[in-house]
Amino acid sequence: MEFFEVVRARRSIRRYERGARIPPEHVRAMLEAARLAPSAKNLQPWYIVVVRDPERKRALARAAMGQAFVADAGVVFVCLSDPRRSPRWHDKDAMIALEHIALAATALGYGSCWIGAFDEEAVRRVVGAPAGLRVVAMVVVGVPAESPPPRPRRPLSQLAFSEEFGRALEL
Repeated sequence: MEFFEVVRARRSIRRYERGARIPPEHVRAMLEAARLAPSAKNLQPWYIVVVRDPERKRALARAAMGQAFVADAGVVFVCLSDPRRSPRWHDKDAMIALEHIALAATALGYGSCWIGAFDEEAVRRVVGAPAGLRVVAMVVVGVPAESPPPRPRRPLSQLAFSEEFGRALEL
């Protein structure tokens, strides 16, 4: 898939084909995309725990405020960040890495969904996160069992400006 096609095709998928496995080489490709993500001063302050075990996925679904579809996905990428490595940017850098995973998943034909609502301590326990690391977010990836249409987006005229806020965009 061409890059802009991938960007246009990505959707938040909340229904997955249960039991559909993601081949290890695809998981590795998504992780490689995350590894190549930029970070402030190239500090790479993130760690990703790959969860495929059904019981752990169910525990993560409970920790994600009962979002049951988390357990149905083929894999859950739990992203941890280290504020000691990058006090100011650790969480933002980790989110860039996760978005690389979401885009790679789309390019490989999978669906994904960001999970930002969760009990951090519960997630930490499920993945055995060491003290000092923060749970930034999770991205679930799987074979989609739905194909939602594109959601409406605001026009560029409401999002982008020239030189100062509110000034019409001139390109």
